[in-house]
Amino acid sequence: MTEPTGPTGPTGPHEVDVPADRPREAPPGVDPVEAEAQAGTGVADAFGRLWTPERMAYIKGENKPPGGSHAAEDCPFCTIPGMGDEEGLVVARGAVSYAVLNLYPYNSGHLMVCPYRHVSDYTDLDRDETAEVADLTQRAITALRRASGAQGFNIGMNLGSVAGAGIAAHLHQHVVPRWGGDTNFMPVVGRTKVLPQLLAQTRDLVAEAWPGG
Repeated sequence: MTEPTGPTGPTGPHEVDVPADRPREAPPGVDPVEAEAQAGTGVADAFGRLWTPERMAYIKGENKPPGGSHAAEDCPFCTIPGMGDEEGLVVARGAVSYAVLNLYPYNSGHLMVCPYRHVSDYTDLDRDETAEVADLTQRAITALRRASGAQGFNIGMNLGSVAGAGIAAHLHQHVVPRWGGDTNFMPVVGRTKVLPQLLAQTRDLVAEAWPGG
């Protein structure tokens, strides 16, 4: 085998001139079958690939209400209650509020408690809404402990876009389960969360563990 050269000299130590009728040699630690399948698409290596295309949907703002007012007719939190539980990822429904999985979760089981009514501020809730949002939050904690053995939680609201609210026009309280060691180099350095379970599976587990009463 000879090292090919181009207008700027050698192309690099990993690119070799392999005759078309000769099988491609796999690098150490790489399955020869996989290496052959990748022939013509680049030289195989020993690295795995973690694809998170849903992050691009979040970055591009898909499903985010247009405009600054976030009117009720454009609000996903107003649309979700009209969907089926599985389609809308709804975990539980109350009289004036409901619990739904976050479509772009920080951790598996990350859910939100929302009033049905399109209000933006915590002080806008009436007594029944305030009580039920609190009640569903407590039930969410219980369900996530049962379903996943969560060791801790981050619970809170981001009121206003300057406070980090992605959809500021419709109040929602986050319930994020936490485990020891769930923050590592992936989110800190790579800005990527590794989620071991599909949202539909998570919804089924949490809904099944949801306390009644």
